[in-house]
Amino acid sequence: MTKAADKKLIVGLDIGTSKVCALVGEVLPDGNVNVIGVGSSPSRGMDKGGVNDLESVVKSVQRAVDQAELMADCQIGSVCLSLSGKHISCQTEKGMVPISDKEVTQDDVDNVIHTAKSVKISDEQRTLHVIPQEFAIDYQEGIKNPVGLSGVRMEASVHLITCHNDMARNIVKAVERCGLTVDHLIYSGLAASQAVLTPDERELGVCVVDIGGGTMDLAIWSGGALRHAEVIPYAGNVVTSDIAYAFGTPPGDAEDIKVKYGCALSELVSKDAKVDVPSVGGRPSRSLQSQTLAEVIEPRYSELLGLVNQKLLTVQDQLREAGVKHHLAAGIVLTGGAAQMEGLTECAERVFRNQVRIGQPLELSGLTDYVQAPPYATAVGLLHYGKDSQSFDENALEPKRSVTGIFSRISGWFEKNF
Repeated sequence: MTKAADKKLIVGLDIGTSKVCALVGEVLPDGNVNVIGVGSSPSRGMDKGGVNDLESVVKSVQRAVDQAELMADCQIGSVCLSLSGKHISCQTEKGMVPISDKEVTQDDVDNVIHTAKSVKISDEQRTLHVIPQEFAIDYQEGIKNPVGLSGVRMEASVHLITCHNDMARNIVKAVERCGLTVDHLIYSGLAASQAVLTPDERELGVCVVDIGGGTMDLAIWSGGALRHAEVIPYAGNVVTSDIAYAFGTPPGDAEDIKVKYGCALSELVSKDAKVDVPSVGGRPSRSLQSQTLAEVIEPRYSELLGLVNQKLLTVQDQLREAGVKHHLAAGIVLTGGAAQMEGLTECAERVFRNQVRIGQPLELSGLTDYVQAPPYATAVGLLHYGKDSQSFDENALEPKRSVTGIFSRISGWFEKNF
């Protein structure tokens, strides 16, 4: 093993309902992320973003981390960890301060953000993210970066994402049981957005839907800023369950059938295509038409996407009333493991009546054959987040090649609370 100082490494750990993914990334001199290690294992003990069997989660995480360490030839010490679940909530708050020296400094920006985020939240909740949306100086609104501008007083609009203390504590505990430190805890929908969106999409208005096994993570952007974050506790596993019940096949086989032969639009399936469906209790397997399978899958996906569409319409109404840009001109971006379904784009376009694309991680090098796919969007986003949030002081790194997170003062668009 080479020394840690030889390379600047970050680790993203995404613990989902159906799979655990660990990625090791190297920050190159040009600022790009080079993926050098990938670990993945089936997730056990998680349900809809929450831990329901701690020991099972620990074992799943350990398997994924071991794989990533082996591939990257390093020892992982700390990670950026994703968080999901229906306990995630958000709110937009405003703060105002006088400008101290007639010209806005970074201290003024920090002060106005601090004022805005000082709103009282429930004792059971903790703040995950404080994300500035825009600033106003006197009569000028919609300012993205106020530093250096002149004025008398400044107002900031910030978006707060909060989570339940105990839900966050449980998933962190599972990671710490593996001998790891959690440097950053990041909302999954925000991480997925980091990986799959372009700046133009954020500006025009876009909704990212990260469809996993147990949850759908929403992140709605417009005017270059995050406007809403929400988790819907239904996702790909309900489709698997429908297949298992409809055809009397074990859930594990139902998942395989869904992934290999599923289609979200029955009219795209050939009438002659067949699929072999295993039975339970030692009964012989049966051959069924693929179109019959699609007729089970299509209504459930339409229902799931319909739930998202209802949320979108509600949020757009709220943004309209607040006088904020609310049009999703860049459409919908679907990502996550359950977004790989054939025919999903066409099915989604009918539901949303808007353009839809499947989001794959952008701006990557290294093991792209492994990770340039929707299931890895959140983990890749964690690497991008880690790259932006950490500074690497080579003198502070341990003598062996370990991956350590060094906190630095984060300025700019993302200020984090831990």
